[in-house]
Formats: sequence, structure tokens, C-alpha cells
Amino acid sequence: MSDEDYMQEALVLSGAAEERGEVPVGAVVVSDGIIIGRGFNQPISSHDPSAHAEIIALRDAAARMGNYRLTGCELYVTLEPCAMCAGAIMHARIARVVFGARDPKTGACGSTVDLFAEKRLNHHTVVGGQVMAGECGARLSRFFASRR
Repeated sequence: MSDEDYMQEALVLSGAAEERGEVPVGAVVVSDGIIIGRGFNQPISSHDPSAHAEIIALRDAAARMGNYRLTGCELYVTLEPCAMCAGAIMHARIARVVFGARDPKTGACGSTVDLFAEKRLNHHTVVGGQVMAGECGARLSRFFASRR
């Protein structure tokens, strides 16, 4: 499967978040070409500020792997990770993160800060951005427009 195929899976999950009134963000964790973790935003419904799509997908993958270290895995997410999620991605030892739309307010992969480029940190995840950015951004724009 390609980056676009995995991002499409994350987009499907973002729809599940939107159906529940959550900001439509979805994420998948991939190991050796197989999706091992899935997540979508649910901080409102779960009353949990850490329940971002990336965190849920990392928890799912870690449970399946029986290890919090997801060495060699990739994470695909429809929105650029925030600082909290970037930290979790680093602690999980994710090899590569690929995001869809940039987040100019809280993005931690270069939009507001670039935590993955910080040389003083001990793990360095490779970042690939803006895969299917148009589709990912459009879903977010429609969601927020409907709230205004």
C-alpha cells in the first residue's frame, strides 16, 4: 500500500470522529505494511484531553504489539500532530510520521514548532507532510464552517 492508501484509511477514521461531533482527525499505525493501530479524535466524548487520534492509535498499536515501543512503525494522521502527540510519537519510537493538512495554530512538525528537528532530543522521527492535504484540510474546513 502507498502513503495515500494509509492516509485514506485515516480519513475514514476522521469521519467516525466527525459523526460523534469531534474534530475530524483520524490516524493509523503501520508495521511492515499492516495497519496495527487505529484511532480518531475523542477528547470531548471521553472527557480526556489526551484522546487525540494519534494517542488512541498509538495505544491500540502498543496493546496489539505488547510493547509501548513501536520501533520501525509509521503513523499516518490527517492533521499535523500537536506538541503532546509529537512527544508521544517520540516516546513510542515511531520511525516515520506522515500527516495530511498542516495545523498553523498548534502543529509541531514545522507549522508552529518542529519538535522532530530538535537535536537535543534522543529520538528523531522522520516527518513526511501534506499527503492528501487537500482532502484532509477540506474535511476540517467543512466541519468548522458548519459550527459557525
